Amino acid sequence: MGPRLGLKKLLLASDRDRAILQGSNVAHLVDYVEADGGSFDTLKDTFPIAAVAFSDKAEVDLKKGLARLSALRTLPELAVLRLDPVNVAESSALLRALAEDGVGRLARYSASITSELAMLRREREELFENYRLLEDAFHARNWEPVAEVFAHDPFADPKDEGVGQLLSSAFIEQLLPVSSLGVAGFALHLHSLPKGSGELIVTLNYLESGEGVAEWNVPYVGLVSGWNFFSLPRACGGAARTLRLRVSASGSDALGLSLGHHIASERYSARSEHPHPDLDLRPLAFRVFTGLPGVKPASTANMIAPTSLLEGQFTVDYRLGIEKLSQITDVSVTQIVPDFQTIRFLEHEHAIVCHPLPTGISAGAINRAIEPGTVSLSASAIIDHPKGAPAAVSFLLSPASSNARAEVAELARKGSVKPSTLFSGWREVGGQQSISISMQMDEAIRVPMDLIILSRAVDETVDFCWLKLSSFRLVKQSTEALNAR
Repeated sequence: MGPRLGLKKLLLASDRDRAILQGSNVAHLVDYVEADGGSFDTLKDTFPIAAVAFSDKAEVDLKKGLARLSALRTLPELAVLRLDPVNVAESSALLRALAEDGVGRLARYSASITSELAMLRREREELFENYRLLEDAFHARNWEPVAEVFAHDPFADPKDEGVGQLLSSAFIEQLLPVSSLGVAGFALHLHSLPKGSGELIVTLNYLESGEGVAEWNVPYVGLVSGWNFFSLPRACGGAARTLRLRVSASGSDALGLSLGHHIASERYSARSEHPHPDLDLRPLAFRVFTGLPGVKPASTANMIAPTSLLEGQFTVDYRLGIEKLSQITDVSVTQIVPDFQTIRFLEHEHAIVCHPLPTGISAGAINRAIEPGTVSLSASAIIDHPKGAPAAVSFLLSPASSNARAEVAELARKGSVKPSTLFSGWREVGGQQSISISMQMDEAIRVPMDLIILSRAVDETVDFCWLKLSSFRLVKQSTEALNAR
C-alpha cells in the first residue's frame, strides 16, 4: 500500500529494516534512520510516536539517531520496540492500529500544534524585529537623554532694581508650570555673580503635599554666569504634581538672579514674602528638563547635584523677620564698660552688629527666636570695616525659660555649655569676605529656644571690629504638613 496524502510519518526504523517494512501496510507511516545512526531521510511531515527494530544492529542505529533527536527538545523520548521479522504482517497490523487510532490522532494533533507554534514564533520574531527597527529610527532622530520641556528666557528691563538683596533678606518662590512626572532637573539663569563669598540656596518640593524633593546649597564659586543646571539623582515619578522652587542666598553681596518676560498668569509669576516691584507678573528665568537623571543638557555650562534629599520630609524654610531681629538685647559678660553700643540691630540692612571687647564675651539674645521643629540654623558673618580686626563668632541656643546672661557666663567660665543648651562652636571671621556659620541639630527642637549671638576677640586688638551677621535662615519640620499627611 502506497503512502496516504495528509498523513504524518509516525514511526521510525533503521535503514537496515527498510526491505522488511517496504511491503507492509505501515510503509507509508515509517521514516528511516541511516545505518550507524547517521542522518534521517528527510524528517518531512514526521512526528514519531514509536521506533521499531527487527535486529540488534537496527536497535543500535535507532538509539543513536534518537539521541541526536533528543538534543532538539521538541519530541518526547521514544521507546524502541523490538519486533520479530518472522511475524511482520501481524506486527504491522498492530503498529497501524496504534498509529491510526487514538494515539495517532493525538500525535497528528500535537504535530499541528507544534507547527502552529513554530509559525507564531516566527511571526513574533518578525514583529519584534520590526519594532526594534522603528525604535532605533525613533531614537536616532527624535530622542535625547535630557529634553527641555519648558523655558522662560531671561529679560533685562531697564527699570529693574534687582532682586539680589531680596534673596538675602527673604526668598523667591516659583511654581513650575509642568507636570512633575519625569522631571530630572531644572536650570536657573544668573546674569552676574558677586565677588564675595556666600551660598545660593535652592529647595524643590511638591505644592500639593508640601513634601520636599531636594535642596541645593551652592557656594558662589560653584556657579557660572548663564544657565546653571540643578540635577536630581532620579527623575520625579508617581502622580503628576506641581513643583515649587524656593530660592534664597547668603552673603553680603547681591546675586544676579535673572527674571523672565512679563506674563499674564499671576499664579506662575515669582513671588516673595516681601513685596518687590520687579516681581510684578514676572517669573524667574528657568528651564525644566525631563529624561535621564544625572545627564547635563547641552545648553547649560555646569551640573549641580543636590546637597541633601528631602524625599518624604515636610519642611518650612524661612528667615528671621525684622520684628524678631529688632528685639535683640545685650547679655554680654565682660568687665569692660564700653563707651559705645556693642550689640544693636541695623534696620536698613536687616542685620545684627556684635562688637567684641578685649576680654569677655559680647552677646545678644533674641527671645524665643527658635521655634519647635527647627532642624538647622545659618547666617552670614563678616567684619564690616576695611580695617577691622578679626573676631570669633558662634551661636548658642538656650531654653526660653533660662537666663540668657547666665548661659553666656557659664560658657565664659567653663568653656562648655549645659546639656539643655546647644552650641555651634567658634568660627573666626575677618573683613576680606563673609562666611556662613550654621548649626545642624541631631533632632528637631521640641520647645521654643532663645537665640544668643556670641563674639569674642581673636587678636590683642578689637579696633573697628564691627561684626555683622545677616541672612538668618531657619529650616524646621512642618507639624501641620505631617498631621495633614
